Amino acid sequence: MKNTPIKYVCFFGFAEAKETDADYIATFESAKLLAEAGYTIVNGGGPGIMEAATKGAHAGGGKAIGVTLYPDGTDDLVNFEGRSPGNNFDEEVKEGSYLARTLKLIDLGDIFVVMNGGTGTVSEFGMAWGLARLEYGHHEDLILYGQGWHQIMEAFATNMSIREEAFDVYHIVDTPEDVLERVKHIDGLRRNERQ
Repeated sequence: MKNTPIKYVCFFGFAEAKETDADYIATFESAKLLAEAGYTIVNGGGPGIMEAATKGAHAGGGKAIGVTLYPDGTDDLVNFEGRSPGNNFDEEVKEGSYLARTLKLIDLGDIFVVMNGGTGTVSEFGMAWGLARLEYGHHEDLILYGQGWHQIMEAFATNMSIREEAFDVYHIVDTPEDVLERVKHIDGLRRNERQ
């Protein structure tokens, strides 16, 4: 576990989000603000939220890393959930399975921004959250975007056997400005710990 100053901000979210969707716009704006502040954006290299993160990074004068997915038999597919011609990232990391791709995204990210999404987003979130709890105190934080996360996390607290420290590794925010503020705050804490 790194627990180092933040350089790479990893976005998770819905591959089918459209440019007019609120989450797409929020992702673009969040990534733009983060890039302007000097952070590199990491995403799954596909369409939707992933594409929005790359476009936002570029709009903010920054760079984006795409961790793409090339399972056997999909090399000839132009547009696939794990890669998209509309996601023009600056650096590509190719993986051959969904699990390897998820692990690489988690390995690269110094902090995670989790937007609304489907089962893929839920699995990415679950793995990142589980690792953060296991490595508590030296963990990578999660930023959960949107009010809907309150109800989700309350349902976990009410219905599952979740350890208390697991609720200390995430932060729920509502605006792109909140994303930037939270990343900068956590980055500052990490830098102070290293002095």
